Amino acid sequence: MKNLIIYAHPNSASLNHFFKETVVESLEKSGQEVVVRDLNQINFNPVFSLEDMNGQRMGKVVNDVQTEQDYITWADQLIFVYPIWWTGMPAIMKGFIDRVFSYGFAYRYDQGVQKGLLTGKKAIIINSHGKSNSEYEAIGMDKALALTSDTGIFNYCGLEIQEHFYFDKADRASAENILEWENQIKATFTNINEVSVLR
Repeated sequence: MKNLIIYAHPNSASLNHFFKETVVESLEKSGQEVVVRDLNQINFNPVFSLEDMNGQRMGKVVNDVQTEQDYITWADQLIFVYPIWWTGMPAIMKGFIDRVFSYGFAYRYDQGVQKGLLTGKKAIIINSHGKSNSEYEAIGMDKALALTSDTGIFNYCGLEIQEHFYFDKADRASAENILEWENQIKATFTNINEVSVLR
């Protein structure tokens, strides 16, 4: 399986960096192909410009967007790793979605009916956040996050979500918490890899 990791966190000492490295290690250990697009490291421009907008209307994208779309086209599975900040994606990840998941590439409308164009590709999302899961559930934020990301972006574009991790209270995580999360990530990729081999 060809795996594309789309990663957004500027700190190489962060939990998200650790999660990303855990994913890479798990995939490489199983002999799968993996490419990492570290959006901060490649200095991805997240600003959806007038040039982008006009180009999409004509079915054209600029070079940096084309590069990212080529990686997505190559991949069988997309793995998104990013923290929840202000109940949403970091700006650089949102800008990646704005620019790269363009009309005619990630979705289109056929006679007014929306159609996702990334069908056949799988997705795994790994998020950390500071609030507890119970606090999010109490105010409905868990459902809001699922609607705005899973339904509103990933499913909308045809991706089949395999797992979506919400690792909570990440700013005060204990060593036991981190070990548990690491094991969850490893188990997920082991299970998925086993299914892929059987097919």
